[in-house]
Amino acid sequence: MHRQFDHEKPEVYQAGLAFIGWLEPILQKPPESLSVRDQLDRASTSIPLNLAEGNGKHTPADRCRYLDNGRGSALECAAALDVLVAKGQSTENAVRPGRDRLWSIVSMLVGLIRTNSGYRLHDATTEPHGEDTR
Repeated sequence: MHRQFDHEKPEVYQAGLAFIGWLEPILQKPPESLSVRDQLDRASTSIPLNLAEGNGKHTPADRCRYLDNGRGSALECAAALDVLVAKGQSTENAVRPGRDRLWSIVSMLVGLIRTNSGYRLHDATTEPHGEDTR
């Protein structure tokens, strides 16, 4: 019998792990001395770790704080992918699948935040962080 922790069940947690798996070959290309490489590794790792820690909290406000942190880490990853492109360490086409994964992760996190936060439940914004114009 395979036992599963509660934090492993949500789709967004699995999506965070899948993003890390997708990202690993991308992280191997830039030189280790490029600071964005380490930052991207830490931010991507932070997504599922914040989800797991937040899942263990008992109040909606505590859960939301960790969901917000996970959302921030996902947005940081998107920016770090942009930096890789800007520094010539990757191409727009190479990072597009990762940005799409992050868009989905952020969207799911926004939904969970709204579910766990009464004062955010009726926010008018439905997009995770604005319109994607790429």
